[in-house]
Amino acid sequence: MAKLSTEDLLDAFKELTLIELSEFVKKFEETFEVTAAAPVAVAAAGAGAAAPAEEVEEKTAFDVVLEAAGDKKIQVIKEVRALTSLGLGEAKALVDGAPSTVLEGASKEAAEKAKAQLEEAGATVNLK
Repeated sequence: MAKLSTEDLLDAFKELTLIELSEFVKKFEETFEVTAAAPVAVAAAGAGAAAPAEEVEEKTAFDVVLEAAGDKKIQVIKEVRALTSLGLGEAKALVDGAPSTVLEGASKEAAEKAKAQLEEAGATVNLK
């Protein structure tokens, strides 16, 4: 069978009725085990992105990332141990391995509190 170009396929589809085209799409989905609805969902999501910024959902889970330990490394290790359930060796490894994540998926309040505690101990911290 000769390979059809995109233009040839489009010309063939133009000749089909909507019912015939719908049946073709169903058969195509069954044959190749795909769904043609995904591009429609993406197009709808793209249209939603043009909506006003006030509809943007506020982030509720934050990661507390230790960027650098600073001069008071021992104090930072103590704060990391207080914020997590890590032992001394694990906390030291986390601080030595900076940048590293101290807390994952924390609430905004907990993340800000942890950031404040770590910064008070001399660390550089970011919330993501």
